[in-house]
Amino acid sequence: MPDHDAHASTREAYDAVASTYERMFRDTLRDSPLDRAFLGAFAEVVRVHGDGRVADLGCGPGHVTAHLDGLGLTASGVDASPAMIELARRAHPRLRFDVGSMAALDIADGALDGVLSRWSVIHIPPDELPAILAEFHRVLTPGGHLLIAFSGSEGPSHPTQVFDHAVAPAHRWWPDHLAATLRESGLAETARMVREPRPTDRRQFQEIHLLARKA
Repeated sequence: MPDHDAHASTREAYDAVASTYERMFRDTLRDSPLDRAFLGAFAEVVRVHGDGRVADLGCGPGHVTAHLDGLGLTASGVDASPAMIELARRAHPRLRFDVGSMAALDIADGALDGVLSRWSVIHIPPDELPAILAEFHRVLTPGGHLLIAFSGSEGPSHPTQVFDHAVAPAHRWWPDHLAATLRESGLAETARMVREPRPTDRRQFQEIHLLARKA
């Protein structure tokens, strides 16, 4: 069963740092050409498949949601933190942002052509991840795509690892392990990007982006 106290603690921790987080990360895509490129590829495959309906799950202050909108997608955002959603609505009043849980999305079955989850699953305990991925699968239309980003663990002998996150307890995964969990959830990997840490990065972890498709 989900640890509701832990989820509440994570939500409250992000509420407390929302303004600081927004200032720190609002320009991260500007300095990340590889991230922009992979988001662009995600936008292309989503547009080819359907109407471009995408949800940014764990959207934070909404800067990536707005980037997706700029790529021609019909993008909306969901986050568990009310403070983050308030910032997102203020910064991007034309877009839709809702407070919600990835474990129980207020989205109809098959309503989305794409789901984006950038570093939002890092706060999900490994035993709860299959249920979250099943929810992603549920809201995607057949042929829809998921782009999920997370921090990589040290190797196949460490499929999951806890790490010291600045805001809340967090986990990192070996990419093959998470890809296998995606397959078990009905989401087949189609591409991946592995970015090695830069010398200036505070955490010397690989950054993993997996693109998967619902059959």
